[in-house]
Amino acid sequence: MRNREEESPEQPETDAERRRRRAQFLRELTEARALRDRVQPRRAKAARLRHAMRMRTFRW
Repeated sequence: MRNREEESPEQPETDAERRRRRAQFLRELTEARALRDRVQPRRAKAARLRHAMRMRTFRW
C-alpha cells in the first residue's frame, strides 16, 4: 500500500482515491463495531436500546 507521505505534496488526491479510502475506512469501522458487539453483548444491547430511544423521541 502507498503512504500519503510517499506521494508528492503538489498532487491533490483524486475523488476516486478519496472515495476508495473512505470506503475502506467505513468497512474497517463496521468490522470493528461488529467485533465489539460480539465481545461485549451486554454493552451492545444497551447501545441498541439507547439508539432506539433516541430515534423514537427524535422530531422530524
